[in-house]
Amino acid sequence: MADWGSVFVPVMLFVLLSPGLLFQIPGHRRWVEFGNLQTSGAAVVVHALFYFALVCVFVLGIKIHLYLG
Repeated sequence: MADWGSVFVPVMLFVLLSPGLLFQIPGHRRWVEFGNLQTSGAAVVVHALFYFALVCVFVLGIKIHLYLG
């Protein structure tokens, strides 16, 4: 059985933290915008930092494991 936790968590976080999909920090007109499907360079950097921090917490800190099969 393979441990799929280290694959599943980053993929889900990548989809959910894509700038402009659910939210965007910083937005074009406001500090936080929801569901505008647009992005900027600053938003990409902020979301990349959130992504890195959450992957470190979930995969390295909490050590989420998911066994299939």
